[in-house]
Amino acid sequence: MARLPRLVVPGHAHLVVQRVLPGCAPFADASGRLLCLAALREAVAATGVRLHAFALRDDELQLVLTPAAPAALAGAMQALGRRHVAAFNRLHGRSGTLWSGRFRSAALEPGDVVLNALLLLDGAGTDATVSSAAHHLGLRREPWLHDPPEYWQLGNTPFERERAWAGRLALGAPDAACAALRRSAAGGWPCGSAAFVAALATRTDRPLTPRPRGRPPGSHRALATTGAANG
Repeated sequence: MARLPRLVVPGHAHLVVQRVLPGCAPFADASGRLLCLAALREAVAATGVRLHAFALRDDELQLVLTPAAPAALAGAMQALGRRHVAAFNRLHGRSGTLWSGRFRSAALEPGDVVLNALLLLDGAGTDATVSSAAHHLGLRREPWLHDPPEYWQLGNTPFERERAWAGRLALGAPDAACAALRRSAAGGWPCGSAAFVAALATRTDRPLTPRPRGRPPGSHRALATTGAANG
């Protein structure tokens, strides 16, 4: 089956997941994480992507970002790959990629879905080299991160927003929401309500939901009929 084109919706936040190649550990220490963050800052600045959140986990890189144009998402990830992989390889005297396959992404419905995506990433830890939690909690402001509208709506002042975020982060994103986010990113499907998906369907001919598993309804009857005719 041909691979579906990547779904990119300009102006909408996207969850991006890039798996790390087994056996590699680019984010195992602070120096490795700082190397990636430097490359990430350059990549989003060069492509005009607005980065809202990040998490550097042992086995994957996770981002929430908003592209301004359809090609900007892939452009940012390609720029990040070129910069970070080259720098990491020079530092460690190695060659080859750090990534396991292509990056995965999901367009996110505005509102709670975006907030849950931010919670998923900030839940990786409050170390400023591990996730964007320190920025959203007001512990360390990062001018290259752009708070999405959903975060601004948490309060009228920075203190109110940071306090509200601390409360949400203590609870974490609901398990069902995290599972939906990961499932959507893995499959390249939009994450949100049926109404959100239906609205996107008017803007693209690309399938936006996975096909049901198994044979189409009535196919068993067609096969039985064919078998009887051949008999």
